[in-house]
Amino acid sequence: MADRERTNTAETEEQLEQRQHVVHGDEAREPWPEEAEQASRKQKARTFFRQHPNARWILLLGLVLVIVAGWYAWRYYSVRESTDDAQVDGHIVPVSSRVPGTVVAVNVNDNQFVEAGTVLVQLDTRDYEVALARAQADLADAEAAARAASVGVPITSTTTTSQTSTAAANLNAARKEVDAANARLREAQANYNKVAQDLKRYEQLLAKDEISRQQYDAAVAAEQGARATVDAAEAAVAAAQSHVIQAQAGVQAAQTGPQQVAVTSAKAKAAQAAVQRATANLQQAQLNLQYTTIKAPFAGVVSKRNAELGQVVQAGQPLVSIVNLDDVYVTANFKETQLKHMKPGQPVEVEVDAYGRSYHGRVTSIGGATGARFSLLPPENATGNYVKVVQRIPVRIDFDKGQDPNHLLRPGMSVVPTVKTK
Repeated sequence: MADRERTNTAETEEQLEQRQHVVHGDEAREPWPEEAEQASRKQKARTFFRQHPNARWILLLGLVLVIVAGWYAWRYYSVRESTDDAQVDGHIVPVSSRVPGTVVAVNVNDNQFVEAGTVLVQLDTRDYEVALARAQADLADAEAAARAASVGVPITSTTTTSQTSTAAANLNAARKEVDAANARLREAQANYNKVAQDLKRYEQLLAKDEISRQQYDAAVAAEQGARATVDAAEAAVAAAQSHVIQAQAGVQAAQTGPQQVAVTSAKAKAAQAAVQRATANLQQAQLNLQYTTIKAPFAGVVSKRNAELGQVVQAGQPLVSIVNLDDVYVTANFKETQLKHMKPGQPVEVEVDAYGRSYHGRVTSIGGATGARFSLLPPENATGNYVKVVQRIPVRIDFDKGQDPNHLLRPGMSVVPTVKTK
């Protein structure tokens, strides 16, 4: 067996020497160095495979495994999109004072966990207690005025009704008085006419000396008395007519009763409005007193404590910030070329750098614009200085419930989310 291998090797070397010498005419040339090196490698490979006959099968098997592994890797990564431009995000709420005042107590420190309703900061309440007492007094005064005004409405209504009836009755009485005075005037005029005719007859009889002078004087006196009676009757008629005028004026005055009632009702409504205004002022004073106690709106961790004892704060001034660890999510900035098959509801595996573990979640929403559009100086391509750059769009990913009972995830942590798109 060994003699056969040596014979094959000798024959191979002889064939190699024949290929290395090229005869052109009567002259031969030496082979190039590259050709010699290539021939040497081939010779070594043939020698290796002759010495190791199973190496061909092992190499073929390895090639098949590489192809299969590459196919599985392609299949795995072709349906997954990942990015390292992602962070844990959350709600960081600055808690501010709604009223100005002086800080008399600060009950929390930075990084302290607080429950919802915990008193964070207490302001001085004395000024607001005084304001509340004043508002209560103003309300009591307004309510008293409103009661008085409301009582005046029925009184005014009753009074004006009575005055209207009285004025109408007085007018009727005055008119009847005029009628009676006119009747007396007509009676007095008739008496005067009779006495005047009698006086004329007495004058004729006196001229014939048929009556005495005394009778004539009596007739003259009777005529003068009748004239006086007529004058008195005329005066009585004038007086009765003036009473009618007075009664008519009274009726006109009584007819303004509805307007007086309306005025009184308007005053009562104004008093009620004053009560409502005083009530609103009282409620505002109560709210301002409540606002002096600043409480945590939800459970979370206190951060950025700015309030200090004795500090005078203004309305709207941030005192502390609270991080809500019960509602954290991931904001992942994917390239626009990665969003072709991405949509809400797809499962996500989130690897957190800080803990070296993964969390499960789902795509909740895809941003309405690229991050560049929300930057302080967004790109202006209309100027002509256009360079195409792959943009990134924020994608919100919510964690599945119950994975972080100890609140280990904090806003700002770096994560690597991988979205399974199919």
